[in-house]
Amino acid sequence: MNIRSLTRGDGVVIGAAVLLFIASFLSTFDCEATCGEISAWDSGSLLLSVYLAGIISAALIVLSHLLPRPPKVLGLELGQIGLVLAVFTAWSALGAIFDPAGSLSDGGISFDAGAGLILGFIAALVLAAGAVGNQLIGALKAPLIGAPRPAAPAAPYSGQPQGGYGYPGAQQQQPYPQQGQPQQPQQGQQPSYGGQPQHGPAAAQGGGDFAPFWFAVPVARPLYGEDGSPTPIAELAPGTWYLAVDQRGQGLIAQTQDGRRGLLQDTTGIQRG
Repeated sequence: MNIRSLTRGDGVVIGAAVLLFIASFLSTFDCEATCGEISAWDSGSLLLSVYLAGIISAALIVLSHLLPRPPKVLGLELGQIGLVLAVFTAWSALGAIFDPAGSLSDGGISFDAGAGLILGFIAALVLAAGAVGNQLIGALKAPLIGAPRPAAPAAPYSGQPQGGYGYPGAQQQQPYPQQGQPQQPQQGQQPSYGGQPQHGPAAAQGGGDFAPFWFAVPVARPLYGEDGSPTPIAELAPGTWYLAVDQRGQGLIAQTQDGRRGLLQDTTGIQRG
């Protein structure tokens, strides 16, 4: 599990689930007569349809981002099931607000929504809004915890980088893995990828006007082959720094810590080192 894969929308969902849990212990009804302290734990239907459904919904949504390969249930992803449960929770809470006591109100005693039901309704609305916004609103898709920045600007073409793959500032391996011991570049020769030397100013720029840089992704994203193959060759994980060596259209040619290079098609929200 990688906590850096959580989004701001997940933070909203987690907060709403905490509110639901607290609200479940508060008074559900306010009545004219002395009806005692009744919480959601005294009503099975209310507990299951609002409070527990909302908490389970939040857990499914968060797990869908925490797990590297979330399992599917009946062909549906965990996040999709959590979204449906969140909307169901808000709908059930709305019905409970309109008719707090249900059949109990037939006894001639007036029942109003108590603090637990009101707080639960607000939390259910926040939960549903966070679950939907997590899919649609760019601000909520942003990472909840950003990747740590390198200690100093990286210089990938001038010796050892200051920030590396996942642990900026720590002891790093050479960013350009080769077979056997890495060789020091000769005079007038720039280091290159795959053991093939590149010469001249164009090599120092990584081709054209592109300047290589370190970056981190906000969520796990696939890395495809440079030849345009639809099958991913690797997966870039949040909280790890990767080296962008070239640009292809809207995508980036990225290099992983084991020396593999591929095309990152989705570059939205990346954090530059």
